[in-house]
Amino acid sequence: MIDPAYRKIAYDALWKNNQAFVALLGLCPLLAVSNTLVNALGLGLATLLTLVLSNLAVSLIREHIRHEVRLPIFVLVIASVVTVIELCMNAFFHELYTILGIFIPLIVTNCAIIGRAEAFACKNPPDKAALDGLCIGLGFTLALVLLGGMREVVGSGTLFARADLMFGEGAGDWFITVLEDYPGFLLAILPPGAFIGLGLLIAVKNLIDARIKKAAKALLPISRSSRSDAPLP
Repeated sequence: MIDPAYRKIAYDALWKNNQAFVALLGLCPLLAVSNTLVNALGLGLATLLTLVLSNLAVSLIREHIRHEVRLPIFVLVIASVVTVIELCMNAFFHELYTILGIFIPLIVTNCAIIGRAEAFACKNPPDKAALDGLCIGLGFTLALVLLGGMREVVGSGTLFARADLMFGEGAGDWFITVLEDYPGFLLAILPPGAFIGLGLLIAVKNLIDARIKKAAKALLPISRSSRSDAPLP
Protein backbone atom coordinates (compact mmCIF):
# COMPACT_ATOMS: atom_id res chain seq x y z
CA MET A 1 0.00 0.00 0.00
CA ILE A 2 1.26 3.50 -0.87
CA ASP A 3 2.46 5.51 2.11
CA PRO A 4 -0.05 8.36 2.79
CA ALA A 5 2.88 10.78 3.05
CA TYR A 6 3.96 9.97 -0.52
CA ARG A 7 0.37 10.22 -1.72
CA LYS A 8 0.03 13.68 -0.15
CA ILE A 9 3.29 14.84 -1.75
CA ALA A 10 2.04 13.72 -5.17
CA TYR A 11 -1.43 15.24 -4.77
CA ASP A 12 -0.10 18.58 -3.51
CA ALA A 13 2.50 18.82 -6.28
CA LEU A 14 0.32 17.71 -9.19
CA TRP A 15 -2.95 19.40 -8.29
CA LYS A 16 -3.40 21.29 -5.02
CA ASN A 17 -0.19 23.31 -5.32
CA ASN A 18 0.53 23.04 -9.05
CA GLN A 19 3.32 25.53 -9.71
CA ALA A 20 1.75 26.90 -12.90
CA PHE A 21 -1.98 26.82 -12.10
CA VAL A 22 -1.91 27.63 -8.37
CA ALA A 23 1.44 29.04 -7.26
CA LEU A 24 1.86 30.87 -10.61
CA LEU A 25 5.64 30.35 -10.58
CA GLY A 26 7.89 29.97 -13.60
CA LEU A 27 5.44 31.73 -15.90
CA CYS A 28 8.05 33.46 -18.07
CA PRO A 29 9.30 30.31 -19.87
CA LEU A 30 5.86 28.73 -19.67
CA LEU A 31 4.30 31.59 -21.61
CA ALA A 32 7.24 32.17 -23.95
CA VAL A 33 7.83 28.72 -25.46
CA SER A 34 4.39 27.10 -25.27
CA ASN A 35 3.37 28.07 -28.81
CA THR A 36 3.59 24.40 -29.87
CA LEU A 37 3.14 21.15 -28.00
CA VAL A 38 6.64 19.85 -28.83
CA ASN A 39 8.37 23.02 -27.64
CA ALA A 40 6.34 22.92 -24.43
CA LEU A 41 7.13 19.26 -23.84
CA GLY A 42 10.85 19.83 -24.40
CA LEU A 43 11.05 22.61 -21.83
CA GLY A 44 8.78 20.73 -19.44
CA LEU A 45 10.98 17.62 -19.45
CA ALA A 46 14.13 19.70 -18.99
CA THR A 47 12.53 21.43 -16.00
CA LEU A 48 11.31 18.11 -14.58
CA LEU A 49 14.78 16.59 -14.76
CA THR A 50 16.24 19.70 -13.12
CA LEU A 51 13.75 19.51 -10.27
CA VAL A 52 14.40 15.83 -9.58
CA LEU A 53 18.19 16.07 -9.67
CA SER A 54 18.48 19.36 -7.78
CA ASN A 55 16.01 18.28 -5.08
CA LEU A 56 17.90 15.01 -4.66
CA ALA A 57 21.27 16.74 -4.49
CA VAL A 58 20.07 19.35 -1.99
CA SER A 59 18.53 16.67 0.21
CA LEU A 60 21.73 14.62 0.20
CA ILE A 61 23.92 17.55 1.29
CA ARG A 62 21.39 19.33 3.51
CA GLU A 63 23.10 18.36 6.78
CA HIS A 64 26.44 19.75 5.58
CA ILE A 65 25.22 23.22 4.54
CA ARG A 66 25.40 26.17 6.90
CA HIS A 67 22.08 27.99 7.13
CA GLU A 68 23.63 31.35 6.25
CA VAL A 69 24.91 30.20 2.84
CA ARG A 70 22.18 27.75 1.87
CA LEU A 71 20.64 29.84 -0.94
CA PRO A 72 23.91 30.40 -2.87
CA ILE A 73 24.64 26.69 -2.52
CA PHE A 74 21.17 25.81 -3.84
CA VAL A 75 21.65 28.10 -6.84
CA LEU A 76 25.07 26.57 -7.52
CA VAL A 77 23.59 23.05 -7.43
CA ILE A 78 20.73 24.02 -9.73
CA ALA A 79 23.06 25.83 -12.14
CA SER A 80 25.31 22.77 -12.33
CA VAL A 81 22.36 20.50 -13.13
CA VAL A 82 20.99 22.91 -15.74
CA THR A 83 24.42 23.21 -17.39
CA VAL A 84 24.64 19.45 -17.83
CA ILE A 85 21.08 19.30 -19.23
CA GLU A 86 21.83 22.21 -21.57
CA LEU A 87 24.96 20.54 -22.92
CA CYS A 88 23.10 17.26 -23.45
CA MET A 89 20.25 19.00 -25.28
CA ASN A 90 22.72 20.87 -27.46
CA ALA A 91 24.40 17.57 -28.34
CA PHE A 92 21.37 15.32 -28.91
CA PHE A 93 18.47 17.73 -29.64
CA HIS A 94 20.29 20.63 -31.25
CA GLU A 95 17.39 22.04 -33.31
CA LEU A 96 15.01 21.96 -30.33
CA TYR A 97 17.76 23.46 -28.17
CA THR A 98 18.15 26.28 -30.69
CA ILE A 99 14.40 26.97 -30.71
CA LEU A 100 14.11 27.03 -26.92
CA GLY A 101 17.18 29.26 -26.82
CA ILE A 102 17.78 31.30 -23.69
CA PHE A 103 14.94 29.63 -21.80
CA ILE A 104 17.01 26.50 -21.15
CA PRO A 105 19.75 28.27 -19.12
CA LEU A 106 17.05 30.47 -17.55
CA ILE A 107 15.69 27.35 -15.81
CA VAL A 108 18.28 28.25 -13.15
CA THR A 109 16.22 31.30 -12.21
CA ASN A 110 12.89 29.45 -12.13
CA CYS A 111 11.32 30.36 -8.78
CA ALA A 112 9.62 26.97 -8.56
CA ILE A 113 12.97 25.13 -8.49
CA ILE A 114 14.72 27.25 -5.89
CA GLY A 115 11.45 27.36 -3.96
CA ARG A 116 11.21 23.56 -3.71
CA ALA A 117 14.87 23.31 -2.70
CA GLU A 118 14.28 25.81 0.11
CA ALA A 119 10.80 24.74 1.21
CA PHE A 120 11.03 20.96 0.85
CA ALA A 121 14.27 19.32 -0.30
CA CYS A 122 16.47 20.78 2.44
CA LYS A 123 14.05 19.53 5.12
CA ASN A 124 13.28 16.00 3.90
CA PRO A 125 15.11 12.74 3.11
CA PRO A 126 16.24 12.00 -0.47
CA ASP A 127 13.31 9.72 -1.40
CA LYS A 128 10.68 12.30 -0.51
CA ALA A 129 12.72 15.12 -2.05
CA ALA A 130 13.08 13.23 -5.33
CA LEU A 131 9.36 12.38 -5.37
CA ASP A 132 8.47 16.02 -4.72
CA GLY A 133 10.72 17.12 -7.59
CA LEU A 134 9.24 14.49 -9.90
CA CYS A 135 5.64 15.43 -9.14
CA ILE A 136 6.27 19.18 -9.22
CA GLY A 137 7.99 18.68 -12.58
CA LEU A 138 5.15 16.53 -13.90
CA GLY A 139 2.62 19.16 -12.84
CA PHE A 140 4.62 21.91 -14.56
CA THR A 141 5.07 19.78 -17.68
CA LEU A 142 1.35 19.01 -17.75
CA ALA A 143 0.57 22.72 -17.65
CA LEU A 144 3.06 23.38 -20.45
CA VAL A 145 1.71 20.57 -22.64
CA LEU A 146 -1.92 21.58 -22.16
CA LEU A 147 -1.16 25.21 -22.93
CA GLY A 148 1.12 24.35 -25.85
CA GLY A 149 -1.37 21.92 -27.38
CA MET A 150 -4.24 24.40 -27.03
CA ARG A 151 -2.25 27.25 -28.56
CA GLU A 152 -1.01 25.10 -31.44
CA VAL A 153 -4.51 23.86 -32.32
CA VAL A 154 -6.10 27.31 -32.10
CA GLY A 155 -3.18 29.13 -33.67
CA SER A 156 -2.25 26.75 -36.49
CA GLY A 157 -4.89 24.02 -36.58
CA THR A 158 -2.22 21.35 -36.06
CA LEU A 159 -0.86 19.12 -33.31
CA PHE A 160 2.57 17.51 -32.86
CA ALA A 161 4.11 19.74 -35.52
CA ARG A 162 7.88 19.14 -35.72
CA ALA A 163 7.73 16.14 -33.39
CA ASP A 164 10.94 15.00 -35.08
CA LEU A 165 12.80 17.69 -33.12
CA MET A 166 12.44 15.56 -30.01
CA PHE A 167 11.64 12.03 -31.15
CA GLY A 168 13.75 11.68 -34.28
CA GLU A 169 13.01 11.53 -38.01
CA GLY A 170 10.50 8.70 -37.62
CA ALA A 171 8.24 11.01 -35.63
CA GLY A 172 7.53 13.14 -38.67
CA ASP A 173 4.42 11.04 -39.30
CA TRP A 174 2.98 12.06 -35.92
CA PHE A 175 1.90 15.38 -37.42
CA ILE A 176 -1.88 15.80 -37.05
CA THR A 177 -4.00 18.31 -38.96
CA VAL A 178 -6.83 19.04 -36.54
CA LEU A 179 -8.54 21.75 -38.60
CA GLU A 180 -8.51 21.39 -42.40
CA ASP A 181 -8.02 24.53 -44.52
CA TYR A 182 -7.59 26.55 -41.33
CA PRO A 183 -6.16 30.05 -41.93
CA GLY A 184 -4.72 30.21 -38.44
CA PHE A 185 -5.28 32.57 -35.53
CA LEU A 186 -2.16 34.65 -34.94
CA LEU A 187 -3.16 35.88 -31.46
CA ALA A 188 -3.03 32.31 -30.08
CA ILE A 189 0.66 31.87 -30.85
CA LEU A 190 1.67 35.37 -29.71
CA PRO A 191 2.43 36.21 -26.03
CA PRO A 192 -1.07 37.64 -25.37
CA GLY A 193 -2.53 34.33 -26.48
CA ALA A 194 -0.40 32.57 -23.87
CA PHE A 195 -1.85 34.76 -21.11
CA ILE A 196 -5.40 34.15 -22.33
CA GLY A 197 -4.83 30.39 -22.64
CA LEU A 198 -3.30 30.12 -19.18
CA GLY A 199 -6.18 32.11 -17.72
CA LEU A 200 -8.69 29.72 -19.30
CA LEU A 201 -6.84 26.66 -17.95
CA ILE A 202 -6.71 28.17 -14.44
CA ALA A 203 -10.45 28.91 -14.67
CA VAL A 204 -11.15 25.28 -15.62
CA LYS A 205 -9.08 24.03 -12.67
CA ASN A 206 -10.88 26.38 -10.28
CA LEU A 207 -14.22 25.18 -11.62
CA ILE A 208 -13.23 21.54 -11.04
CA ASP A 209 -12.05 22.37 -7.51
CA ALA A 210 -15.34 24.16 -6.77
CA ARG A 211 -17.38 21.17 -7.95
CA ILE A 212 -15.28 18.74 -5.91
CA LYS A 213 -15.73 20.92 -2.83
CA LYS A 214 -19.47 21.17 -3.44
CA ALA A 215 -19.77 17.40 -3.84
CA ALA A 216 -17.80 16.85 -0.63
CA LYS A 217 -20.12 19.19 1.27
CA ALA A 218 -23.17 17.36 -0.10
CA LEU A 219 -21.80 14.02 1.13
CA LEU A 220 -20.94 15.34 4.59
CA PRO A 221 -24.54 15.30 6.02
CA ILE A 222 -25.05 11.77 4.66
CA SER A 223 -21.86 10.60 6.35
CA ARG A 224 -22.86 12.18 9.66
CA SER A 225 -26.35 10.67 9.42
CA SER A 226 -24.99 7.18 8.80
CA ARG A 227 -22.76 7.44 11.85
CA SER A 228 -25.59 8.69 14.11
CA ASP A 229 -27.91 5.88 12.96
CA ALA A 230 -25.36 3.19 13.65
CA PRO A 231 -26.46 0.79 16.45
CA LEU A 232 -24.69 1.11 19.76
CA PRO A 233 -22.27 -1.72 20.57
